[in-house]
Amino acid sequence: MKKKKSPVLAVLLILSLLAGLLTACQSKDNKDAGTTFTVGFDAEFPPYGYKDENGEYVGFDLDLAQEVCDRAGWTLVKQPVDWDSKDMELNSGSIDCIWNGFTINGRESEYTWSTAYIDNSQVVIVKSDSDINALSDLSGKVVVVQADSSALAAFTGEDASDENKALCDSFKDLQQVSDYNSAFLNLESGSVDAICMDIGVANYQIKQRGNKFRMLEERVSSEQYGIGFKLGNTELRDQVQEQLNEMLADGTFEEIAEKWELTDCICLGEEGTDAAYLQDAETRKEEPFIEKLADVIKQLSSGMLASLAIFVLTLVFALPLGLLLCMIRMSKSKILQWIARIYISIMRGTPLMLQLLVVFFGPYYVFGATVSASYRFYAVIIGFSLNYAAYFAEIYRSGIESIPVGQYEAASVLGYSKGQTFWKIIFPQMVKRVLPPVTNEVITLVKDTSLAFAIAFTEMFTLAKQVAAAEASIMPLFIAGLFYYIFNFIVAVIMERIEKSMQYYR
Repeated sequence: MKKKKSPVLAVLLILSLLAGLLTACQSKDNKDAGTTFTVGFDAEFPPYGYKDENGEYVGFDLDLAQEVCDRAGWTLVKQPVDWDSKDMELNSGSIDCIWNGFTINGRESEYTWSTAYIDNSQVVIVKSDSDINALSDLSGKVVVVQADSSALAAFTGEDASDENKALCDSFKDLQQVSDYNSAFLNLESGSVDAICMDIGVANYQIKQRGNKFRMLEERVSSEQYGIGFKLGNTELRDQVQEQLNEMLADGTFEEIAEKWELTDCICLGEEGTDAAYLQDAETRKEEPFIEKLADVIKQLSSGMLASLAIFVLTLVFALPLGLLLCMIRMSKSKILQWIARIYISIMRGTPLMLQLLVVFFGPYYVFGATVSASYRFYAVIIGFSLNYAAYFAEIYRSGIESIPVGQYEAASVLGYSKGQTFWKIIFPQMVKRVLPPVTNEVITLVKDTSLAFAIAFTEMFTLAKQVAAAEASIMPLFIAGLFYYIFNFIVAVIMERIEKSMQYYR
C-alpha cells in the first residue's frame, strides 16, 4: 500500500523550491558583505594576471581585486577565461567583471566601466638581431597580435588612426594568436617578424626571456585600462570604485603598483580618467537582425573556405598514407612492424594540437631552420595528415584481417599473384567493411579543423570566436555550429550512399 504524501510536506517543498529560485534569480548588482566577487581574467597576461611557478594565479590586477574584496568583506574568486569568450562569460553572469589589463578605448559603450587606473601603450617587439628599428621598417613584414586585443584595434579598429591603418596596409600580413606565449614562439622561430603588444606585458616578457628580444622606441598607440562590468551594472561598479578610491587615498594602490613595477603607468584619480565611468551606456543601438546575420556570414566566409581546404587536403593525403602505414604494420619484417606500431601509438596517444605545434615549430627548435609565415598552412596539412593516417591505418588493418583466409587460398588456386589478390579480391571487400568507421573519422575531421588555431592558422571556428568577441554576441558561434552540422550532414549522406552502392549482394 502506497503512503500518502503529507500536504504540509508538499507545501514546504514548494516553498523551498521557490526560495531557491528567488535566490538564484536575485540580482548580483549589489553585493553584501560575505558574498563572492568573481573576477574574469586572461591567465596568460603577466604582470596583470598569470599562473606563477607555484601554480597560483597572481598579478597586479588580481592583487587589486583581492584588496577590494578584503575591504568590502567579499570572497575573491579568480576565474581564468578564454579571452575570446569573455563577453559571454560576463553577460551570462558566470563572472562579475573583466579585470585584466582591459582596454577602455573603443569599448566605452559596450560595458559599464570603472575609472581608468592604468595608462597603457602599444609597442612593437622584435628579435635583438632584427634589422627593424622603426615602425616604418615594418613595411612588407609579418606582424602578430593577440586576438581581440588593443593592438589589433590599433591597426584595424574603427577608431584606429589613419597612420596606423596605413602602416597595417603596408604589412605583408597581420596575424592573430590566442596568447602572447604563442606570439613569442612565432617570433623566435622566425615565422613572424614582430609582435605588437601592451607595454606592461612587453617589459615583463623581455625581462623574463633574457636578451633575445627588444622594444622599438616608437609607440603604436596609447589607451587606458579599466574594470569592465556588465552593461548597466552600476551598483557593483560603484562599490568597487569606492574601494579603489580609498586605496588611492591611503597609498595602498601605489604600493601594489610598486610591487609590480608599474608605478610609471598608474593614472587612477588623474584628470581625464573618468570619461567612460561617467558615460551613460544603458542603451546600445542594435543592428537589424537580417543585416547582422548577413554581416557575420560574410566575415566567416573566408574561415569556411579555410576549414574546407584543411578537410579536403587532409583526406587526399591521409587516406593513401594510412594504407601505406597499414602495409608496413602488417609486413613480415619485425623492425618495420615495430616502427609502424610506435608511430601509430604516438599519433593516437598524444593530442593533435601538440602534434601541430611540433610540426610547425620543430624545424626551428630541432634543426635551427627559420620557419616562414607561408609554412603555417603546410604545417596544418602535414600535422592533420600524419595524425589521421595513423587512425586510418588501424581501420584498414581491421578490415583486411576480417577477410577469411579462404579468400587468399582460393585466389592462389586460381593463379592470382599476391598483388592481384590484394587489389582485386581483398581490397574491395576491405573498403566495403571499413566504410562505417572511416565515416566516423571523416566526420571527426570536420570538427577537428578548429584545432588549427594552435599554430595561429585562422579557420572558421577561430574566426567565429574572434567575431563573437568583437561583436559581443554569441551569434557567430551558433552560425559556426550550424556550418559544422550542415557540413557533417552532407558528408554523412555522401558516405551512406557510397556504402549502399557497395551492398552488391543485397
